Amino acid sequence: MHAKIISAGLLGIDAYKVEVEVDAGRGVQNLFAVVGLPDAAVKESRDRVQAALKNSGLPVGWRKWTVNLAPADVRKEGPSFDLPIALGMLAADGKLEFGRDGDYLVVGELALDGAVRSVRGALPVAVCARDLGCRGLLVPAANANEAAVVEGVDVIPVESLKEAADFLAGDGDVAPWRVDLSAAFDTAQAYVADFSDVKGQEHAKRALEVAAAGGHNVLMLGPPGSGKTMLAKRLPTIIPDMSLEEALETTKVYSVAGLLPKERALVAARPFRAPHHTVSEAGLVGGGSIPRPGEVSLAHNGVLFLDELPEFRRPALEVLRQPLEDAVVTISRAKMSLSFPSRFMLAAAMNPCPCGWLGSPSRRCRCSPHQIQAYLNRISGPLLDRIDIHLEVPAVRYKELTDERRGEPSAMIRDRVNRARDVQRRRFAGRNIYCNARMTTRDVEQWCRPDDEGENLIRTAIEKLGLTARAYHRVLKLSRTIADLAGDEALAAGHVSEAIQYRTLDRQAWA
Repeated sequence: MHAKIISAGLLGIDAYKVEVEVDAGRGVQNLFAVVGLPDAAVKESRDRVQAALKNSGLPVGWRKWTVNLAPADVRKEGPSFDLPIALGMLAADGKLEFGRDGDYLVVGELALDGAVRSVRGALPVAVCARDLGCRGLLVPAANANEAAVVEGVDVIPVESLKEAADFLAGDGDVAPWRVDLSAAFDTAQAYVADFSDVKGQEHAKRALEVAAAGGHNVLMLGPPGSGKTMLAKRLPTIIPDMSLEEALETTKVYSVAGLLPKERALVAARPFRAPHHTVSEAGLVGGGSIPRPGEVSLAHNGVLFLDELPEFRRPALEVLRQPLEDAVVTISRAKMSLSFPSRFMLAAAMNPCPCGWLGSPSRRCRCSPHQIQAYLNRISGPLLDRIDIHLEVPAVRYKELTDERRGEPSAMIRDRVNRARDVQRRRFAGRNIYCNARMTTRDVEQWCRPDDEGENLIRTAIEKLGLTARAYHRVLKLSRTIADLAGDEALAAGHVSEAIQYRTLDRQAWA
């Protein structure tokens, strides 16, 4: 006999339809073959499925089993086909007659005792089931929350193989899982860190406010213990709250990566990713024989923080150029090419010199000029060109550390950032530009024209302070953001002056 169960596989952050065809042929031995470009995990389903069927009280006969995963020219990976294969074997063996009308898409990994374990990518699988017009989706109970976020398809949570078989046969009744999307969205937006925890560093707080308002990348330079990491961890708390569309995009990435907690339906708080400096190129941008998302995609709609920036391997840093510019990562392999979203803010931190104490009023720097220059040269010009704000973060003074007064909370800063972003949304309405940092050259010419005094300041910065020509557009974009925060339409000298001071690494003292 022959049976067919609808399932789904993952390709990038999207799911595609997979037809699990099972044929029960005659044979004196219990043979089991899986075809359709299965990987090792799919091939091993033979042993898991047969043990799960036996231990669930649903043994099948000794036959020549042939399982085909169509389309046969696309590689299949992961254990999510265990449950549909088992159900297909029951149907092909005559032990399961479908008693429910309509097609159900099925995914799930099986334990040896017949329990159904969670799988990666339940959210894109639910989107696939909805787009295919399926009546419902059978998923592991641990994945019900994320799958139920998708409207228009009934999500049926199952905890065992027998429960899934009884449901499809019409003998069991499992209520579709429901999620209060607004409540899940509001709950997930809570942050533990807050800018009110930071003592002093008012100049740095202001710079990060400007960065958040315009979506600008930022590099912080300062001695050890000056608070660079503390400031970076609080940057997501002042970026505007995620929209539902952004939350769904980010949740898809985490679902495919298998990093979404089972109790969470959405990733609605801005992600903060801080990989160690030993991370590889594939770890940063994604990769593998079947590409998986990397840190830049896990930071989608959030912040990617690179601490001790010069300690990262040069090739790893250089692969960041394209994601920073295009907000998408394209990974090409011999058999496929996949794209992952990577719209993030880059926040990086570094010491001013190898010993870390250059410019410190309390400690003496032991580094030679050559060592300092070699240390700074670990960061290439093209990468530095994509960082708008170079911020000096000095050591915190004792008086500021012992001040009992709390600083301005993140909520107040975020209100100002939201107002500035509203101005930018209206300015770029109908275009794929969401902040000033994404302005094109034509946009800069149209929206970033300083007055005469501001133009003179930029000219002086280029000629006398040693600012490079490549910093010109960066200064204008920063000036536009500073003006938006102030609610000003025109770019005045004050806006330009503040923007220039955020270009530390372009000055002659560092060149």
